[in-house]
Amino acid sequence: MSVKVRTILALIAGVALGAALSLSRSVLAEKEVAKEDTLPWEDARLLAEVLERVKQDYVERIDDHALMESAIRGMVAALDPHSAFLDNEEYDEIRISTTGNYSGVGIEVTMEDGAVKVVSPIEGTPAARAGILAGDVIVSIDDVPVEAAGLNDAINRMRGKPGTRVKVGVLRAGNEQQLDFVLERSNVQVHSVKHEMLEPGFGYVRITHFSETTGSDLTKAVSSLKGASPQGRLRGLVLDLRNNPGGVLEAAVSVSDAFLDDGAIVSASGRAAESRFEMDATPGDLIDGAEIVVLVNGGSASASEIVAGALKDHGRATLMGRTTFGKGSVQTVMPLSDGHAIKLTTSRYYTPSGISIHEKGIDPDVVVERDQNPADGEALAGDTLLERDSEVRLALSRLKGDGVIRQSKAQQ
Repeated sequence: MSVKVRTILALIAGVALGAALSLSRSVLAEKEVAKEDTLPWEDARLLAEVLERVKQDYVERIDDHALMESAIRGMVAALDPHSAFLDNEEYDEIRISTTGNYSGVGIEVTMEDGAVKVVSPIEGTPAARAGILAGDVIVSIDDVPVEAAGLNDAINRMRGKPGTRVKVGVLRAGNEQQLDFVLERSNVQVHSVKHEMLEPGFGYVRITHFSETTGSDLTKAVSSLKGASPQGRLRGLVLDLRNNPGGVLEAAVSVSDAFLDDGAIVSASGRAAESRFEMDATPGDLIDGAEIVVLVNGGSASASEIVAGALKDHGRATLMGRTTFGKGSVQTVMPLSDGHAIKLTTSRYYTPSGISIHEKGIDPDVVVERDQNPADGEALAGDTLLERDSEVRLALSRLKGDGVIRQSKAQQ
């Protein structure tokens, strides 16, 4: 056996032994480590042999660090579609999406037809104050062109320490010349809740994703809608979860609890003790029993399905749209050394009725064949949400047709 193979084998054996000791440290007083929990020597040797072959014979020289990282990525990714190894940048993105806070210029962007396009400048941020508009195409950052497939690169280059400056060049419909904006980066708070009044007494709330601030943002949005309603009370609410990919579990529980007085919201089972739990509603309904229509589609996943499942199972809301995505698992982000982390599936979750929606989704009460005008689609200037979104119109019609306010259990 070559020196390199022996070295790699020793490393793998050491890592395996260290992992086994670490994982079993809290239970060593009770039992020995089970044999099946340790890495078999034959498997360690096979891995070492593969690594050595790649290092020696692959057509291009591969950096040892890159090779080991690829092996780790493959190992975790093979578990299921939702588990992943995260490098420093990917881990930062996870933290930004869950906390809703980062330092940059405040632009929500997407890749469309090979171009980095502004979805919306975030209210109160440097981009919004400077006059960057939805629909602008970002073509350069600090005079360096934005590549056709460079969405993540463009995002990273616009972020930076508060107080530093970045020059953003955009092309705007109706303007022949490029527009340049020099922006000073600052702390940006990304809010996941948007709201507006559809008609007197009937409100609309859209949740784009579930972050640590979603619960409090929802409370503020509903309070604003109630304040603009006759007698300070809503007659009905459209809760839009279309194309919401999910996010923080606790945020989904908070949103569900906002409209429920009691009962289970979600339960979960897993191998570790902390992966087995049940979360229940507490007394109090933000809209005092007013009718709710929840809009869902195939892009409504994970935390969105927790909310949809809880409100449906308790008979608190009517689901309208199409069958949801069907992601009935919970991932835990576990920090590692050097700023890395793994996102690992640790639980399966169940709706209050005890049903797993994994790979099945949740069927709506009222089926709408497709989005004719998605909520996030472009609209002509001056168009209202009701004018451009047929599904919101259907939801409002449903609310007005029912025309009831349910008495919450807290009032009975």
